[in-house]
Amino acid sequence: MEEIRTIPAGFARQEILVVNSRFIASAGPVFSVEEAREFIQNIRSEFADATHNVPAFLVGHGASVTAHCTDDGEPSGTAGRPALTVLQGSGLGDVAVVVTRYFGGTKLGTGGLVRAYTSAVQEVLKVLPLAQKRATHTAMLVLPYPYYERIKLLVPECQGEICDEEFGADVTLTLRFPVEYFDGFQEELQEMTRGSLQAVIIETDENTIFPIRSMK
Repeated sequence: MEEIRTIPAGFARQEILVVNSRFIASAGPVFSVEEAREFIQNIRSEFADATHNVPAFLVGHGASVTAHCTDDGEPSGTAGRPALTVLQGSGLGDVAVVVTRYFGGTKLGTGGLVRAYTSAVQEVLKVLPLAQKRATHTAMLVLPYPYYERIKLLVPECQGEICDEEFGADVTLTLRFPVEYFDGFQEELQEMTRGSLQAVIIETDENTIFPIRSMK
């Protein structure tokens, strides 16, 4: 069974208020250390007047990960490490987060800071759109019109998606499936059409990005 890698599919931001201090967590996908540094710099530029901009990132996935965090002026171990710990426990790879703090006038203490930075990252991960990197087959299928509606329903039932449709004398569909589901689709297709139709693989991609529902 292939390893399924879960990554951010886009950008998200959440804000929490802790004893009048604002904690704004920004998160998104990064696929290299350079991209992570650029993401962090962009957030720091956006919130240049903030008291702190605390970064953490994971580049890679599983056993091959580059991890980094800093406290950006907060007491040692109270900001960057809690943020990174949440990322490491999330199961995500290729992700960066920056927690921006606007000091509200009341010191939170070391325990309060750890809880605040932890909570800020947890909250942004709840709304972060997610995707999976997985091996896929792209296939072409030419079919008569009478089969069109039934096959259109069959594709998502077999975990696939329709990438393109062309309508001429017949319908030509370009389909994409996770590799492990393609044979099942072929079997269902053969049964539905009494062996008259078969999809033809035209491309295999080891790192296709599939959007999935947001983390809850």
